[in-house]
Amino acid sequence: MSRAQVSSQPLVYGEHPDQVADLFLPAAGSGPAAPLVLFFHGGFWRAEHDRQHVAGFVRALAAQSGCAVAGVEYRRVGGGGGWPVTLTDTAEAVDRLPHLAAQAAPGRVDPARVVYAGHSAGGHLALWAALRHRIPYGAPGRTETPPAVLGVLALAPTADLAWADERGSGRGAVAAFLGGGRGQVPDRYAAADPAALGVPAGRTVVVHGDLDEALPVAMARRYAARAGATLHELPGAGHFDVIDPDSAAWPVVTEALRTVVAGVEA
Repeated sequence: MSRAQVSSQPLVYGEHPDQVADLFLPAAGSGPAAPLVLFFHGGFWRAEHDRQHVAGFVRALAAQSGCAVAGVEYRRVGGGGGWPVTLTDTAEAVDRLPHLAAQAAPGRVDPARVVYAGHSAGGHLALWAALRHRIPYGAPGRTETPPAVLGVLALAPTADLAWADERGSGRGAVAAFLGGGRGQVPDRYAAADPAALGVPAGRTVVVHGDLDEALPVAMARRYAARAGATLHELPGAGHFDVIDPDSAAWPVVTEALRTVVAGVEA
């Protein structure tokens, strides 16, 4: 399918200007409504990085996967985000956007077939969103029941916040996001760290390059072993190859999404 065969429209899931998403729709057909992928961009949760840097990836994913894909924005550190706002925005996005997308594109989006996906810090948010039933009582974003999600596609995710903070990943990005190190705000790490929260709802597939310069593949290996996730380790791939439609990683990413949607072994 050509990348040109995609239409887009904005969605608004809250009152803040950053509580928005861009919905990309594959070419209309006579088949059933498409599954919806909610994609969270990376940038170590910082305001200087927004959803525009993954717009081409999101458009290509909609065109070539046959899924509707929403590139989700959220408040970030330096722009009113951080703990707990970035997490509550994420929770509000996954709760509201499936219905909003189905309203915006009647008959073309299936709000009951949803995948959470993201890259880097956005991969963290996608994993966390599928773990909201496991976070401590009273923590921001908690739900009493597992999210109704097919699964998670996490691309080079910040899957272990404590370990990333110890390594100083992103020039202290985790501490800036949560307001301190694990020894200073342990309750926040307990509520926000996928590595501490168990197995997400649905199938979890992680794609990570073994030459990732921002987040080492060892993090993905540790997380996958702990959470029972499927890990696709890409030889020779760096941090941004997994969101480049022209890279050798692209077929692996699209196939991984297919397995999450279909519920088959990756």
